[in-house]
Amino acid sequence: MHIPDGYLGPYTYTAFWIIMIPLWYYAGKRLSAELKSRQVPLLAMAAAFSFVIMMFNLPIPGGSTGHAVGGAIIAIVIGPWASVIAISVALVLQALMFGDGGITAIAANCFNMAVAMPFCAYYIYKFASGNSIITSSRRVIAAAVAGYISLAFAAALTGFEFGIQPLLHTGANGLPLYMPYPLSVAMPAMILEHVLAFGFVEAIVTALIFSYIQRTDTSILFGDESRANRNKSNEPATT
Repeated sequence: MHIPDGYLGPYTYTAFWIIMIPLWYYAGKRLSAELKSRQVPLLAMAAAFSFVIMMFNLPIPGGSTGHAVGGAIIAIVIGPWASVIAISVALVLQALMFGDGGITAIAANCFNMAVAMPFCAYYIYKFASGNSIITSSRRVIAAAVAGYISLAFAAALTGFEFGIQPLLHTGANGLPLYMPYPLSVAMPAMILEHVLAFGFVEAIVTALIFSYIQRTDTSILFGDESRANRNKSNEPATT
């Protein structure tokens, strides 16, 4: 899902830089308000986890890659705004250290994987889990579904960004200057591999980690309602 240099034209990657700079600033401001003191070390762990899981990628026809991101479980544990910072750090380090994703495309990659995916995952998880107690199996299923759908959504965004390049940037001869494949090619190429393969990896990883947290310490999960639900589940039944 990483976008290399030379695949997005200046109109597109400049727009994403304009979008991401205030989002990074606002996300940084939200950290102190949202993260409890015991969750602060989780921010670094989340960035490291995302960095590692994204290194296991496979090429996709057209020049990008397919991989899990870890964005869903990170958003569920530390919140979507903290996820913006954690996953962005991982993406920047990958671009600078390993060339995995282009320098000009850092903002676009961060928008797809550090903004769109965590927010999509978090609100799908909230909707799917409903009012169930934090230790219920419904929460595990909700986390898995959130991981699967959010990864496909991020892949679709990447495919869309690829596919509009021939419409935005063409030479005097009418040929595309950057990504040459139209939407009819770019979007299926990005979506299918993530829906048929990497989405299941994201779902399984998300479910396994969430299930482990259920058995150990649910108080680290983002949001005060997790602690309230846990306490409710531990109350003795009354008649």
